[in-house]
Amino acid sequence: MAAHPKFSIITVVYNNVRDIEHTIKSVVNQTYDNIEYIVIDGESSDGTLAIIQKYQDKISVILSEKDKGIYDAMNKGLALATGDYVLFLNSGDEIYDLNSIENLAKLSGDADILYGETILIDGDRAIIGERRHKVPANFDWKSFRYGMNICHQAIYIKRSIAEPYDLNYKLCADIDWVIRCAKKANKSVNAHQYVARYLVGGMSKQRHKESLKERFAIFKHYYGTIPNLFNHGIIALKAIWYRINYGKPQD
Repeated sequence: MAAHPKFSIITVVYNNVRDIEHTIKSVVNQTYDNIEYIVIDGESSDGTLAIIQKYQDKISVILSEKDKGIYDAMNKGLALATGDYVLFLNSGDEIYDLNSIENLAKLSGDADILYGETILIDGDRAIIGERRHKVPANFDWKSFRYGMNICHQAIYIKRSIAEPYDLNYKLCADIDWVIRCAKKANKSVNAHQYVARYLVGGMSKQRHKESLKERFAIFKHYYGTIPNLFNHGIIALKAIWYRINYGKPQD
């Protein structure tokens, strides 16, 4: 890996005029100078595109056209990426602070995956707290068996091992994508720092029951039927413990 790796950051958005500018600013104002920013817009009609175009001199690629959903849009962004690492930063989410990419670049070395912690924010950009799931000290493809313990916005994957998203999944293709990438990774590096701000209330949260069914099917595919049932029993116990001690989780 080059000593000065290139980071391709991909944002997909559709009609999110309220939040998109926060996401863009968190990328284009980074102190690190080797960033390729790709914004994929689904032909927004609420003023989102006008905000994106305000920053066109700082955005590498702007593509605005109809798509078949969020993961189709992500695949378009991945196909356009030329960086050493790719990150999917959805509209509304933010890179944690303006030094985050610079800090990650220093840690990259020969890593196939870089990851870190996520802080949760609300629609007013106020910090709510931390995610219920803590990132694993050492991450591999089996690390998700008790839940997605790394936020999608907090995991940077070497582009050479990144495959397209499986469009058969409508809500949890990101989980399947990370597992597939992780199976090909030789080395993952924990940054031991916050790297993302995650806006609560996304699509998988809004369609929670459907999301849980899809996640269960993905875990069953990778971890096996019986182990998956056992693992989900542990997930359920952890969720009950969390509710008793901290109330309803935000993530």
